[in-house]
Amino acid sequence: MKTMRAILGMAAGAVAVQAAEAPSEDELNEAIRRNRMGMIVVETKPGATVKVEQVRHAFWFGAALANQAFDGRMPEADRERYLAVFRENFNSAVTENALKWLSMQPEAGPVNHAVVDAMLAWTDAQGIPLRGHNIYWGIEKFVPGWLKELDDVELRKTLEARARDVGRRYRGRFAEYDLNNEMIHGNYFAERLGERITLDMARWVKAQDPGAKLYLNDYDITTGRKLDAYVKHIEALRAMEVPFDGIGVQGHLHAETFDRGELQRALDELAKFGLPIRVTEFNVPGQRSKYYEKREMPITAEEEKAKARELADFYRICFAHPAVEGVLMWGFWEGANWIPQSSLFKRDWTPTPAAKAYRDLVWGEWWTRWEGKADANGRCEVPAFLGTHEVRVGEALATVALTKQARSVTVTMGK
Repeated sequence: MKTMRAILGMAAGAVAVQAAEAPSEDELNEAIRRNRMGMIVVETKPGATVKVEQVRHAFWFGAALANQAFDGRMPEADRERYLAVFRENFNSAVTENALKWLSMQPEAGPVNHAVVDAMLAWTDAQGIPLRGHNIYWGIEKFVPGWLKELDDVELRKTLEARARDVGRRYRGRFAEYDLNNEMIHGNYFAERLGERITLDMARWVKAQDPGAKLYLNDYDITTGRKLDAYVKHIEALRAMEVPFDGIGVQGHLHAETFDRGELQRALDELAKFGLPIRVTEFNVPGQRSKYYEKREMPITAEEEKAKARELADFYRICFAHPAVEGVLMWGFWEGANWIPQSSLFKRDWTPTPAAKAYRDLVWGEWWTRWEGKADANGRCEVPAFLGTHEVRVGEALATVALTKQARSVTVTMGK
């Protein structure tokens, strides 16, 4: 019987057959080498100097974009800094509140697309993929009040109009969507219209945007508390033939620390479905910490150091896992973060120890930088992280990409 440690080295979609203790740092590093790296082969003149520099990760290291940076509420100096720091630290994004129905259409009547349009314009200009969070949210307190006043026939028509509006207006623009948020915790629409409404929701979106990638998204999964319920939910949706494309797990239902073994177990269990997994909403400290109810409470220097260690361990486990394709923070700056103490940057933009830990991983330990000389046959073999790289030989420059599907690339240049 394979242990958790053996499973870490298996290919994407591997099935965990038993839970075990969390893997060690050495085991995680080996899994990262297996699952996140490939080989760039350079063919050139013997002895030629070769330089390889990564320019982008394939893995999503992302964060939520706050409405106030796009709706005029954030002071311009802060907005400029916010967007600049975002570009410096993240390669992907998610709408924190902009796409939520309650945000776009709090009252019956015209839909306000302005904030969503502004976010998409900015992320498109930066080449940053944007997740759409979310098309529907069936937790009753987040359902617009005017929807609850509709009879079942009108409610169904209105749900369809919402899906078709999003699908048609943003066709090909969003990298992926959360279809119906947090269904295992509440599903007002299914309670009113039956479980098959989820199938209809997906079909309506895809009718307007056939390429739309639809994700499930729920919480208390990485803690293990709701893992079994989520697995059953996914199985039921598959049996119903709901066309969803990925599995989202939120990452903020822990406290000041998180259970490494439960995170590993959750990822392994969900990997059985053979779908990409995205950690969609990460904070540390999290929603069960003392800070959630006391958001003005200062965080001490020692607690900041502990936060940095927690963040690094969480990211290392996720980056090592072959089924996980990204982690997105739910806020990174104290001035726009629902749990301010979980931020990478203070209100005055001072970086925290967690910011250093994050950057040391993403732009240090997990970033390809290599310089050397071709051998006597004019060949270099450079181990490199999956993503986009620039290869230089003298004045010659080539851009190459390593992916999960193409882990080895050969480039001939400078001969």
